[in-house]
Amino acid sequence: MLARILSAEFLKIRGKMLWFLAVLGPLGVAGLQGLNYGLRYDYLMNLYQDDPWGGLIRDVSALTLPTLFIGLAILASMAAGIEHQTNAWKQTLALPVPKTAVFAAKALLNVLLLFVSSTLLAVMTIALGATLGFDLGDIPYGDLLQTLYYPFFAALPFMVLQVWLSVTLANQAVPLTVGIIGMIVAMFGSRFDDWVPYKWPHLLNGAGEPLYSVLAGAALGVVLLLAGMAQFARKDVS
Repeated sequence: MLARILSAEFLKIRGKMLWFLAVLGPLGVAGLQGLNYGLRYDYLMNLYQDDPWGGLIRDVSALTLPTLFIGLAILASMAAGIEHQTNAWKQTLALPVPKTAVFAAKALLNVLLLFVSSTLLAVMTIALGATLGFDLGDIPYGDLLQTLYYPFFAALPFMVLQVWLSVTLANQAVPLTVGIIGMIVAMFGSRFDDWVPYKWPHLLNGAGEPLYSVLAGAALGVVLLLAGMAQFARKDVS
């Protein structure tokens, strides 16, 4: 059942801007780093001469978090806005499917779009390194995948939260404002205590183990998903 509802969600976003935005995010990050290297090529190559791939991955990572946070807010708002703008929630919820499945499909849609963005950023980072003349045989795939996918999973609570707000509130200014504030707060998240979710996407903790931040994000994401499904099932959405 969830697969059918998710398929319907993908049909709804056909012709919309969501796929464009999913590609625009990683393209913007890679493009800005391409410009950065174009303007400071000699300096950066000298700075990262011992580990050019590592330097590039770290530079890309610096732009990944703010892009991820603003991206998850915009995508969630646009996906939910399809029903809000056309007053189609009553028709959607009149279908013979559980409300919980509708909410889960909305959440999964956004997670998959952001996963595609993370994957595209990995590909674009490799392409940028190749363009800069880096040795493709030296690509640290483990570091690259950890840098791009670990923050994605650690940020799952915020993905679910934005979907929850966007689906239940007709005024999309509220979830977008929450998302913008979240992006700003997340930029300083490394200064927070380990228990603060905004720190988790930075993959920093007292144990020095990034996987702990990933597991914490995934666990809280599941809790918020279940809570959102339960609340959405009881709520009348107009």
